[in-house]
Amino acid sequence: MSNTLHIVGGGMAGSEAAWQAAHMGVEVVLHEMRPKVETFAHRTGDLAEMVCSNSFRSDDDEQNAVGLLHWEMRAANGLIMQMADRHRLPAGGALAVDRDPFAQSVTAALTSHPNISVSYEEITALPENGHWIIATGPLTSDALSRAIAAETGAEALAFFDAIAPIVYFDSIDMSRAWMQSRYDKGDTEEERTAYLNCPMDKAQYEAFIDALLAADKTEFREGETAQYFDGCLPIEVMAERGRETLRHGPMKPVGLTNPHAPDVKPWAVVQLRRDNALGTLYNIVGFQTKMKYGAQADVLRMIPGLEQAQFARLGGIHRNTFLNSPTLLTADMRLRSRPHIRFAGQITGVEGYVESAAMGLLAGRLAAAEILGRSLPEVPQDSAMGALIHHITGGAEAKTFQPMNVNFGLFRPVDGLKGGRRGRRDRYKAYTDRAKEAWQGWLSHSSLDGTQSS
Repeated sequence: MSNTLHIVGGGMAGSEAAWQAAHMGVEVVLHEMRPKVETFAHRTGDLAEMVCSNSFRSDDDEQNAVGLLHWEMRAANGLIMQMADRHRLPAGGALAVDRDPFAQSVTAALTSHPNISVSYEEITALPENGHWIIATGPLTSDALSRAIAAETGAEALAFFDAIAPIVYFDSIDMSRAWMQSRYDKGDTEEERTAYLNCPMDKAQYEAFIDALLAADKTEFREGETAQYFDGCLPIEVMAERGRETLRHGPMKPVGLTNPHAPDVKPWAVVQLRRDNALGTLYNIVGFQTKMKYGAQADVLRMIPGLEQAQFARLGGIHRNTFLNSPTLLTADMRLRSRPHIRFAGQITGVEGYVESAAMGLLAGRLAAAEILGRSLPEVPQDSAMGALIHHITGGAEAKTFQPMNVNFGLFRPVDGLKGGRRGRRDRYKAYTDRAKEAWQGWLSHSSLDGTQSS
């Protein structure tokens, strides 16, 4: 029992942590409360279910920090990246995933692993002893949230996450919409036509903004305040910040030519991205929303091409809890007051599927090494993993700590390189080259013989 690693939460972080530890030879029990205990956002009992977007964002490992994180996870035999690659959908330069087969494959890989057993029950209290990783994500149950808050001596911080709607493709009017990635980005025709575009003229855009601002919204319960993560703002919150905000955000009309009217430049464009391999479902990109369902359908059907849209899922909003990690966690992700417990994933204050899985990867390896009596070197700060974990466990300002995506602003500067926009390409390439070397060096010291086989 003392050499068993217990992981609470079977999302991206918990699934990756279990995979990594099991491949290092450690017995793992993965505790997942679904499907016995449901959440607002989940639809199934599958592990690693994608509840918001189906995108892992940019896959460019030379010029983009999240693409670099993809590279590091692949180099570490990451299960999440293996299955994302297996169930990849066309998305220009992004890595989009067919969400249901992806989650089913992760579930199958974990449940069939000889070192992993899955226990379907809710954990409601912090364990007193043993080896534990808590990776319960943004929808940590009320009981466990209260236990964490009681232990840390403060109420858990929280912001609100919003989910984008999904549309049935056969309900979209393709005489008004067209298929094209911005700037025709992609190496194949499928990639260059990965997005479905719905154009608006100025009058249509202004009417849409008016309706969006007037629509009924989900109200917060007494005592709740809305602290949104800027990378996942509801569209109506963006509109409240200024009428042009959406036109310069998810509805920007750049890099696109409407084949139905090639000489007319759209005032704004709504993009949809394929959500499954069959191409029967499309999600509205960047259209997270807290509008009530009735109002939501009416407003979204104002979009040209979506007048008759049928929705497989409407958008929604849910509470998202996270720790003040700079004050509560050590550099190796332990809870300071209970060092036998590590935290991983979105509850630590990272944002995004990839970042969550990456923190699970590190927590799984660190916990497994401890159980096996091995000492690992510090995760190199110059890697994407290291930059991210350094930020959340001490690099960030605790008083203003908010969830963070991986980005090059977290990386230490490279001496001798030009700053500003003009030097950005060379600077990013230097970051990624340095990170890859540092990460490969760390992997060579953090794995047992044979653990890198897939």
